[in-house]
Amino acid sequence: MFAVFLQGFALSAAMILPLGPQNVFVMNQGIRRQNHLLVASLCALSDIALICAGIFGGSALLHRSSLLLMLVTWGGVAFLLWYGWGAFRAAFNRDVAEVSVSELAQSRWRIIVSMLAVTWLNPHVYLDTFVVLGSLGSQFAPEVRSWFAFGAVSASVVWFYVLALLAAWLSPYLKAPLAQRIINILVGLVMWAIAVQLAWNGMQ
Repeated sequence: MFAVFLQGFALSAAMILPLGPQNVFVMNQGIRRQNHLLVASLCALSDIALICAGIFGGSALLHRSSLLLMLVTWGGVAFLLWYGWGAFRAAFNRDVAEVSVSELAQSRWRIIVSMLAVTWLNPHVYLDTFVVLGSLGSQFAPEVRSWFAFGAVSASVVWFYVLALLAAWLSPYLKAPLAQRIINILVGLVMWAIAVQLAWNGMQ
């Protein structure tokens, strides 16, 4: 049982650790020290729902429909290109310091809605939870499948809280305009790299 738990934990950690839209959002809220634990909690709950749905049936649904898989793939490409473009625009904005200050004034509800959009409107998350975790999790016998799911969701929960707290701790250094530019450039590059990878896989 514990070996299956570790497999789920390791696989989920391997997919969630690279920089992605969810991680970027949590990190930015941590840097601003604005509702970062709330955002981490909502991201973790969303991942729990998506991972469990993928492992306990959603994967089969996605694999049965080539049209749905194509929509998820190319929707992910479009979303990531748009997200990356926004990061590049923020990086090369001359008033990056003023933009950062104005963003601090976001309401709690706006932050929650933005987080839900970043998570649930990002098709890449469905590829991770339904295609990868769902496909592997469904191969386990029903009596141990729950342990695989438990390991996968545990990695997600631990990571989001660690990321939010670490970003808040490093906030005095990461809020500097130069650091913000570097972070946004890295985010843009990563988003576009993931988009290219998704597009390449979609053309295979």
